[in-house]
Amino acid sequence: MTSTPNIVSSENDANPNYERRWLVLCIVAITQLTIVLDATIVNIALPQAQEDLGISDSSRAWVITAYALAFGALLLLGGRIADYWGRKRSFLVGMAGFAIASAIGGLAQEGYQLFIARAGQGVFAALLAPAALAILTTTFTDEKERAKAFGVFGAIAGGGAAVGLLLGGVLTEYANWRWCLLVNVPVAIFAAAAAIPLVKESKAEGDTRYDVPGAILVALGLGSLVYGFTEAENGWSNLSTLSFIALGIVLLAAFVVVESRSANPLLPLGVLLDRDRGSAYLGSAIIGAALLGGTLYLTFYFQIVLGFSPVVAGVASLPMTGGIMITAAAASALMPRVGPKPLMAAGPVISAIGLVLLTQIGVDTSYWTHVLPGVVLLGLGLGLLMVPMQNVALIGVADHDAGAASALVNAALQIGGALGTAVFTTIYTSAKSSYLSSNTAPVPPAGVPPEALASQTLPSDSELAALPEPIRNFINSTIDYMFSAEVSGYAHAFAAAAIMVILITPIVLVLVRARKTDLPAGDTPVHMG
Repeated sequence: MTSTPNIVSSENDANPNYERRWLVLCIVAITQLTIVLDATIVNIALPQAQEDLGISDSSRAWVITAYALAFGALLLLGGRIADYWGRKRSFLVGMAGFAIASAIGGLAQEGYQLFIARAGQGVFAALLAPAALAILTTTFTDEKERAKAFGVFGAIAGGGAAVGLLLGGVLTEYANWRWCLLVNVPVAIFAAAAAIPLVKESKAEGDTRYDVPGAILVALGLGSLVYGFTEAENGWSNLSTLSFIALGIVLLAAFVVVESRSANPLLPLGVLLDRDRGSAYLGSAIIGAALLGGTLYLTFYFQIVLGFSPVVAGVASLPMTGGIMITAAAASALMPRVGPKPLMAAGPVISAIGLVLLTQIGVDTSYWTHVLPGVVLLGLGLGLLMVPMQNVALIGVADHDAGAASALVNAALQIGGALGTAVFTTIYTSAKSSYLSSNTAPVPPAGVPPEALASQTLPSDSELAALPEPIRNFINSTIDYMFSAEVSGYAHAFAAAAIMVILITPIVLVLVRARKTDLPAGDTPVHMG
């Protein structure tokens, strides 16, 4: 009767953050919310940012890609730095760097400045996210309290995306798109100011050598690969496209060789090469491509073609997040009964059907009949897939590699998003160009000088009604022609995303052997972002 309290007391005495553990949870929760928000809040602001900074259609995706690529490529290294250098120190540096990068992005005057700022956010998020999670893991050592803490952490990770969509819409519509980045500054200052007196330093003991060659090779390899896919809009046989893709493959192959020989690898290859875990990491990358890459074009469709305000566009995107949260909860309850494989096989089919429905959008189609069903099905399928995938990723992993395994799932998600965004941008650009070249543009009415038709903005309904009928008809035809080209690009991107997602099902059916008895017991904290 007296042994358990003594053991718990001993553990708590060794935990420098135990007395303030619930305050520490609040700080970590704010940090997690900031990171998750940033993945969606910028999407709603992107159309206005593109117009304000003069970013081309082919380059705008770098606002998303730069963040996802830097975050995913450096997440494993960020976890090592946090453990070895000190979790509190890494947290504070990561938060400060994230705030500075956010301020630079919010004040950007040129497109390239925004791209650099977003990459900077990704770099510091890769340090901040694992540091915050490590602080939480080492602070809550009691199983029951840890379950509550990670329940809060997981709820914020799931709901943060929805909050980002709404907040991004509100800030963009009623303030300015720049505040979608600048809002991070006061939040970061508050979190850092609270962490300095409340959070005590902790770090890992033992071998703390860094795998610097591995970190450099994987970052350069992934960067080259993503840039090569971006260059594919100029043609898949283009020298630049082939060169960067080939260089990326060579660098990643060199990374594998270095990791196989390293005494302290950044990514233990045994974690990656298991067939169950490998399918989870591959599935995570494909989800990232579909979620971050394919659905980016929903934002443009809502605001550019359907004319939704930023707030309405944010609300219109929420059913997908709601679908993810519903089936994620259902999957958590079903997995101990049926195992992970049936859920992982069914989820991609449901999501792919949703994406196929989104290919049927048009210039004048209704949101309720053509968009909502597809968005809901996409979310339901993803939620059904993501929970078992996270668990399968940790099957059979030794305790000392659990951090690397859980981080790898989310690194794959971000890298998949970066690659997917690059691929879908190429598909969108090609489909749009093909439509414009294969369909005849409207001809201006006879006797009207070109300067009378020239305008940088679309006329309002009242201005359009006041124009002579020939000019009015020409303007309407031109708008329909240009919007039809946009919609053609979006539909092709959704179709490509559907093909990618459905590939997960045969991968799962062939590779996954895990049963319900193989799943890791208890709470399995993962890096989220």
